[in-house]
Amino acid sequence: MAGTAKSADALLRSALQRQVSRDPLGAVQDYRRVLEMDPRNKNAWYGLGLIDQQNGRMADARANFEKALEIDPHFMSALYSEAHMLRASDPDRAIELFRRAAATNPKAAAIHLQLGQLLAASSRKSEAGDAFRRAVAVDHKLLSQVPEEFRDAVSR
Repeated sequence: MAGTAKSADALLRSALQRQVSRDPLGAVQDYRRVLEMDPRNKNAWYGLGLIDQQNGRMADARANFEKALEIDPHFMSALYSEAHMLRASDPDRAIELFRRAAATNPKAAAIHLQLGQLLAASSRKSEAGDAFRRAVAVDHKLLSQVPEEFRDAVSR
């Protein structure tokens, strides 16, 4: 068992290196080998999702992010990546994922900011104001990125 875990870790490192080196096919092979050893490896599912997203296979990317989230519902990288990917096509689902990410890490100011932007675009002004307030409370430098109509309320 310990040998399998070490092999899976080595393959994950190899996959990440291949991804960074712009060898997505090699990375996919490594991620798939990891999943043969450990079908519940959230990092492998997430890595496959990123590669699918980079190659425009959004349905496959979403399915892989969802598999990672089934394994770890608080996996911040998968929550953020899927939410960001769905901003335009499924804003309600993106809002739900950003809310989960914000609940997982309340100090993630950028998550609150993105949530606020999405809520504002969805005409959910009160909720947007709350998200912007949380973002600025964590990092006051983000005030300049808050839409003008919310700045006075947020800066109080």
